[in-house]
Amino acid sequence: MSSAHSAVPMAGSAPSPSSPVSSAAADAAAAAAAAPTIAELLEFVRRTAGDEALIASLPLDPEGRTWIRLDGPGGSEAWLIGWPPGTGTGWHDHADSIGAFTTAAGALKEHSLAVRLPTDGWKTLELTDGVDRSRELAAGQGRAFGQNHVHEVLNESEDVHAISVHAYYPPLPRIRRFSRTGAVLRLEQTESPEDWQ
Repeated sequence: MSSAHSAVPMAGSAPSPSSPVSSAAADAAAAAAAAPTIAELLEFVRRTAGDEALIASLPLDPEGRTWIRLDGPGGSEAWLIGWPPGTGTGWHDHADSIGAFTTAAGALKEHSLAVRLPTDGWKTLELTDGVDRSRELAAGQGRAFGQNHVHEVLNESEDVHAISVHAYYPPLPRIRRFSRTGAVLRLEQTESPEDWQ
């Protein structure tokens, strides 16, 4: 997130209420105060995953993932996602957004990298030993993550759909997609919201 800077008035003067600097600074301060924390995103996805009527409302497709956009807390972007057996996301990150997700039905597996990638200006990286992490997330289990968290999420079941709830803040400005061959991670493309909404 970017920080907001405001002008400090000199002694004996006050900024005009209609001053663009003071109103922009006030808007930025209000947005920062309302921004959900990682813990709040995780609490939201856990609570939402327990909403049986909402989970049952998601149409499931045997061939591809399905999703419904939700209203997340504090202006966050949230999704209810259905995962047919054998589907996954591929390696990606959510750039500058923090996030959380919880499995509502079935089970998901997350593979992630315990490494901070450069934000821009690279195409190929060689990963060091020991950066791979893996976790199973059964129904009711979730996790939260910070900015630039590289992972892939999979439904490894051969016959059971999985359903999950996800939330991100700020709303996703971009998703970077990667390919991986052994220790080599390659940036393949960067997607913007119009690519997935």
